[in-house]
Amino acid sequence: MSRGNRGEAVFLDDKDCETFIDTLDEACTKTGWLVHAFVLMGNHYHLLLETPEANLVSGMKWLQGTYTQRFNFRHKQWGHLLQGRYKALVVDGSEGEYFSTTGSYIHLNPARASLFDLKEGNLADYRWSSYPFYFKPSRRPDWLVVDRMLGALGLSDDRNGREAFRRVMQKRVLEIACSDAPHEVDARWANIRRGWCFGGDPFRTEMMERLDGVIGGSGKRESFSGEEARLHDEVEALRLLDEGLGLLEVETAALKDMRKNAPEKQALAWYLRSRTIVGNQWITEQLHCGHSCNVSAFVGNVKRAGSGVLVELKKTLTSKD
Repeated sequence: MSRGNRGEAVFLDDKDCETFIDTLDEACTKTGWLVHAFVLMGNHYHLLLETPEANLVSGMKWLQGTYTQRFNFRHKQWGHLLQGRYKALVVDGSEGEYFSTTGSYIHLNPARASLFDLKEGNLADYRWSSYPFYFKPSRRPDWLVVDRMLGALGLSDDRNGREAFRRVMQKRVLEIACSDAPHEVDARWANIRRGWCFGGDPFRTEMMERLDGVIGGSGKRESFSGEEARLHDEVEALRLLDEGLGLLEVETAALKDMRKNAPEKQALAWYLRSRTIVGNQWITEQLHCGHSCNVSAFVGNVKRAGSGVLVELKKTLTSKD
């Protein structure tokens, strides 16, 4: 996904949306990309891409650069249109749950933003999304693939399968319409908005190992700068988090259901803060411990503890030192 510079609009009208989709069409022709879902949302866009060849970086550079040139020419503007580098989230495509959750998150963006009548309208009423194309096979671009998304739900790309898909998605729209917190209707969406990969524990471990191999090099943080340094920090923090969870015998999935101030979370917050330079917000998101200011309080609690459960947890985490 990518957002407009300073949060400003990157699609001012329907013609801009058409231009972006035409540019995406060209990018897919050049790169061989397959698109499973997309949505254009005023000041940002989302794409669920499959890259048969290792050309995401070069392809995104061409897509964003070319669209920026066309937007600026049309509107007689200049300079950056998009806010820095795009954000990429690696999705586990081997298990339907993660793949279909990501696709649904993208398709439901217009519903969360109330861009159509949620109770009387249809999600397909929003034009600038891949969702309407799911029901119009004759109008689909060659690069838009629907089989994986439908298949993840046990459906086929035929009239019955498409109608069942429509019912599933309209049910989600109604859930959003009836919720006081539409962005939290599905708890897994938080992992898409804030994470760097989305999948089960084995997938997460595999991605960490691959990233370590790619950017590890000398293993020294000073070898990197900017985005690479941040990624290096997070990879190391994720490794330590998995190590700490193993020492405490806590499953990653269990963190969501534990109390925000559970002793294990306090000890893990201390463990991460004492051994990495990732920020409190990152730790908060990983541990599901409420507001980011809680991390500082947890670290202080563990440091001051002279006896009790926090001391025992601290000893367990440092037992390999």
